[in-house]
Amino acid sequence: MNIPIITIGRQYGSGGREIAKLLASRLDIPLYDKEILTEAAKSSGFSEQTFEMFDESKESMLYYALTTGSMYGMELPLPVQLCLEQFRAIGEVAQKGPCIIVGRCANYVLRDQPNVLSIFIHAPKVKRIDRICRLQNMTDAEAEKQIRITDKRRAAYYQHYTDWKWGDAEGYDLSINSAKTGIGGAVNLIEQYIVLTQEASGK
Repeated sequence: MNIPIITIGRQYGSGGREIAKLLASRLDIPLYDKEILTEAAKSSGFSEQTFEMFDESKESMLYYALTTGSMYGMELPLPVQLCLEQFRAIGEVAQKGPCIIVGRCANYVLRDQPNVLSIFIHAPKVKRIDRICRLQNMTDAEAEKQIRITDKRRAAYYQHYTDWKWGDAEGYDLSINSAKTGIGGAVNLIEQYIVLTQEASGK
């Protein structure tokens, strides 16, 4: 199997991270989720903690002004610098060979590169609430609030730093409802999709 670079976007509570982890194990390729922050920190001059503070979050210019003491300056705003460093890191790890990259606009960053498979994992909210309650010992109300906040943050980040809409079908090769497939079924489906696309392209 000619394994592609795989990007995985995900709704909060859909099991996207677990799917990515199992798929990486099955395909025996590296997984980059928060590891992208580590890679970005290595040569950027910013600490990994700084990247974590702004991770997949579109911080306002007001926040930047309050934390730095100025609204404008010669340099790009800190959140923009951090985002660009993450984009650079995504490009670099993709150059190393097949891997899985979770979130962080990776499907957009690698949109012009060959042999990239972009996937979006979603599920009905009620199923995501059930999953979060089970895994994190939250009430339904707490889980619903966390879903709303996290998905809103991810969508805002994505749409601020790209000209695409988060979760829109045109930005992905495959969209999977994990509530219907289950975690293992989603992984099986992705593996089958890789084989089918290679057969269709004659590889």
